Amino acid sequence: MGHTIQPEDHLQRLLLAGEEPWYKSFVQNLRDWIRPAKLPPLEVTSKPVAVKDIWGLYERKNRSGVMSLAIHATVVVLLFTVASSDTVQDKVKQIVPLVYPDIAPYMPKAEPKKVAMGGGGGGGDRSPLPASKGKLPKQSLRQFTPPAAVVHNLNPKLVMDPSIIVPPDVPLPQLNSPNFGDPLAKLGPPSNGPGSGGGIGSGSGGGVGSGRGGGFGPGEGGGVGGGVFRVGGGVSAPALLFKVEPEYSEEARKAKYQGTVVLYVEVDTGGKARNLRVVRSLGLGLDEKAIEAVNKWRFRPGMRDGKPVIVAATIEVNFRLL
Repeated sequence: MGHTIQPEDHLQRLLLAGEEPWYKSFVQNLRDWIRPAKLPPLEVTSKPVAVKDIWGLYERKNRSGVMSLAIHATVVVLLFTVASSDTVQDKVKQIVPLVYPDIAPYMPKAEPKKVAMGGGGGGGDRSPLPASKGKLPKQSLRQFTPPAAVVHNLNPKLVMDPSIIVPPDVPLPQLNSPNFGDPLAKLGPPSNGPGSGGGIGSGSGGGVGSGRGGGFGPGEGGGVGGGVFRVGGGVSAPALLFKVEPEYSEEARKAKYQGTVVLYVEVDTGGKARNLRVVRSLGLGLDEKAIEAVNKWRFRPGMRDGKPVIVAATIEVNFRLL
């Protein structure tokens, strides 16, 4: 009869030779984790070495420093010598720049923008009556209280002087009147006008006039509407009707001086030049002679919507000796 295989034989075949059963290793690992065995102290056998001893072979010598300075000085002298050579300078002048200074032909052409019209303002309180005639309030760069010809709130919590958004140095129509109003309006009963947003007029925005904004006049955005316009956007340029040639000053004549004076002018609705100032000067008294001549010129005023308006322009006055 053959040998009977016992269950222990199967267990012995599953274990490698010399390998402990898993439960014994588990118990040993658990014991080591709870109470690990103390190891002997670590013995360090390496010894520190002084850095100075390592780099001692490369001590700095005075002779090497002198040689380095001499080499650098020689290179600098050679560079200046070569750069100052006539041959090198001639070659440099022959170099063609990669980008030509005048790049205007290569720039894309943008459509001309409409020039913004002059500033201005308007207002009102939806009154059925037109704005009444009166004086303008003070000019300021900021507005806290709009003007009113008819005050509805007689007991305000905070009293502040009314103003319009116009630079203080801009000339405005002056009217000797105890009440606020539009100096260009017709006489009538006190009224803020049919406009809206506070202020006085038929526009909106807290200013005075028919425009929009806190300024004065038919324009918009503050400032003085219709005061000064630019050519474009429905505004035509003034046309010269009568011209007086400028005289030469004695200083410029003696020096045989020639050139062009550029002036900024504002052509008013009557065709006269006003507020002249020099944009490009020549000196030697020629600037004054140019202003004197242009003051005598007469223009056909610029037009907007079929009405003459004040238009800003630049004028070139040439001085040439015959």
